Amino acid sequence: MYESLTRFIPLVEGDETYGVWFFDHEHTGTMDDPKQMPYVEYGRLAIDVEDAIYAFVNDHEEFGLRHYGDILERNGLKWGIESMEAADVSALDGRAVMALLVGAVRAERFCDGALLRFFQTGCIARWLRRLQELDDNRGAPASRA
Repeated sequence: MYESLTRFIPLVEGDETYGVWFFDHEHTGTMDDPKQMPYVEYGRLAIDVEDAIYAFVNDHEEFGLRHYGDILERNGLKWGIESMEAADVSALDGRAVMALLVGAVRAERFCDGALLRFFQTGCIARWLRRLQELDDNRGAPASRA
């Protein structure tokens, strides 16, 4: 089910350049020569992962991922960098893990560099591995009790 996202695992785990911060060192910061605010220029991999996340949201309306904050809250998580980074995904279902991914992408709109931090701290890779685990378990035969 999550193959469109989990295909990025080897790339995400092997890439160290998800994006680069740019700081304006050329301008003085005066009214006549204003500085540009710092920003992150994301690499192709980060952009492709973000696009795949949005495509999943659009292709799976039944997940209700446009309400990712509510999904996170129902799973005892806050929509914030620290809470999301500390999330123990081992017991989360696919919907909750997808809410983490959507929350990470959406966080970038409010906090420059948030998505970069999620990549650099290994959260994106960890969340994608959990989705892979859920896919692997879905195909496994049920155990007999």
